[in-house]
This record gives sequence, structure tokens and C-alpha cells, in this order.
Amino acid sequence: MLAHDFAALDALLARLGTQKVSLQTMVGGASTRKYFRVTLAGGRTAVAMFFPQGVKTDEIQKTVSLRRWPFLEVAELLRAQGIRVPEVLGDATDRGWLLIEDLGDDTLAHYLLRHPDKRDAFYTKAVHDLALAQEKLTTLAEDCIVRSRAYDEELIKGEIDHFREWVLEARGHHLSPSDRETFERIAERMAERIAGFPRSFTHRDYQSRNLMVHTKGVAEPELVWIDFQDAMLGPRVYDLVALLTDSHQDFDRPFVEARLDEYAKARRLGAEERYELGRQFDWVTVQRKLKDAGRFVFIDRVNGNSSFLKFVGPTLGRIRASLARLAPHDEDMRALEAVLARAIPQDAT
Repeated sequence: MLAHDFAALDALLARLGTQKVSLQTMVGGASTRKYFRVTLAGGRTAVAMFFPQGVKTDEIQKTVSLRRWPFLEVAELLRAQGIRVPEVLGDATDRGWLLIEDLGDDTLAHYLLRHPDKRDAFYTKAVHDLALAQEKLTTLAEDCIVRSRAYDEELIKGEIDHFREWVLEARGHHLSPSDRETFERIAERMAERIAGFPRSFTHRDYQSRNLMVHTKGVAEPELVWIDFQDAMLGPRVYDLVALLTDSHQDFDRPFVEARLDEYAKARRLGAEERYELGRQFDWVTVQRKLKDAGRFVFIDRVNGNSSFLKFVGPTLGRIRASLARLAPHDEDMRALEAVLARAIPQDAT
């Protein structure tokens, strides 16, 4: 990983007519991006984001014509549709840095710990914002970064394989030859099916730690989207699954169904479409939670970060719950339910 080029950050601040008084490392997630809270001359604060992969080295410049950072492209796209995103204060992305407004420390997950009574209102807002973004971004320009990337069959299948590799094989839950063959066939058909669901703009990680609650200097708290640089075209239900099966939250089924009803109303879906939305929601829940469980173990084994392992058990529980709803109507889901039950008994999670 490239070292933080703080001289480049200082140069960016100088171009903006200011300088840093202090720099504080902020807690990040599982990505390689690093965040710093910068106190500027005069007492104002901002957030400096360092993204190592964004640095243009001499070798890269010789071989590749790099476009703007996806974060900047997607931010403009969302802002134009009325979605609240961070204000960009300064751009030195050729050196790995972006300066954005300081939204505070309250992710939606943190805010709701102090204000649990606000949960329904904020999740209703999140669902309506998502529906708005999807509807407004139905048509995208030919050169749009979102249009150039797709949550396609190959990507979906690769994420299911991630589960097999890291949750099953790496943890000693080996499949029998027969079960492995069954798992592979189901994974292929699942990827093909999900890739064929109705598509739309997809944030790809639309959950409570990627939504900020901004309260400073505003009459009403604002819900602000972050971490959207990986946006692509994907299944319409994908972001709903990310939001409503979030590992950092625990929702009962009536809460989830109420939010799906709100989404269906916002998108003007009829009764038959609403029913199909629920089915697709469960299919994508199985797929995404398989991926999530694999990712949690991968982060522990490869990155040495064990903080996500506590989510593996609950994630498997969400998979089982969706499988239980799908299994009576689908042979593949019955078979997958049986394979996972043999590989990982519930008392082994």
C-alpha cells in the first residue's frame, strides 16, 4: 500500500487558501481508504480521504488514461437528483486525496443507538431516497461510470464462491463430493436468475454505516449518502437487501415488510409486482448474505481483522430464514437449505 502523501494534502489546502492546524485519524471500515479529520485555520473542520488506488504513478500515466474518481462522478450524479451527498471542498485525486465536508461522527447506526424512536422515520426516508435515485437514474449517459459497470452473472457467482472458499473450506466445513457438486450447480443457476432480475442504479453497500445523520447547522437532521463510489447497475432489490438485512441492525419481519411496502408504493408497483419484489428480496438476501459471511471470514484470515467474525452466525441465520421462505416453492432453495444444514449445523455457528 502506498504511504500517505501528507505533503500533497498540505499543497491542496494551500491552493484553497488555508492550512491544517491538526490532523486526526478517523475510524474506517474494511476498505483501503483512510480518513482524517482536519482542523483548519479558523477552527473549521473537514475530512480528508486518502485512496491509495487513486494515485497516478508515472507508470500508470504511461499506460492508462485514467478518468475522474468514481466518487466524484457518482456524487455529481446523485446530487443532481436531489440525493444529499457530501460537499466536495478540494480535489487532489491525482495524488490520492479528496477533501470533503465534515458530516460529524453519526452514521445512522450510531445515531439510532441514542435515538431509537427515530428508527422508522429514518428508514422510511432511506427507502424513499433509494426509490427516488433509482427512478431518476433510469436513463444514464453512455459514458456514465455507473452504466459501465454491472452486477452481472460472473460477479454474483464469484461472491457465492467466496462463501464456499472462506466459510466452508477455510473453516473446515467441507462439503461431500455430492454436496459440492450440488452447491456448484445451484450457485450457477442462482447467479443466472438474480442477474436477470429488473435492474437499476445500485449503491452496492446501502446500509446504516454508509448513511450519515447530519445535524450541525440544519433545522432537521439530514440523511447523507456516503461510500457510493462502487455504484453500478444491479438488481433493483439489491440495495433494499443491503439496507434491511444490515449486519449492524436487527429488524423483525413486519418492519422489513413495511419498508418493502413503502418502496413498492414509491415505485408505483402493483400487487403482483409487490409479491415478486418480496420473492426477489429473499433470493438476493441468500446471495448477499452468503457473500457477506465469506467476506467476514476473509477479512479475518487475510487482513487480520477479527472484528467482523461476530456477524457470521447472525448472517447465516438470515440466510436460513430466507431459504425457509423460498424452499417450499423452489427445488434449488430446498437443496441449498439441506446442503448448508449438513455442512454447518445450527449449533456450529
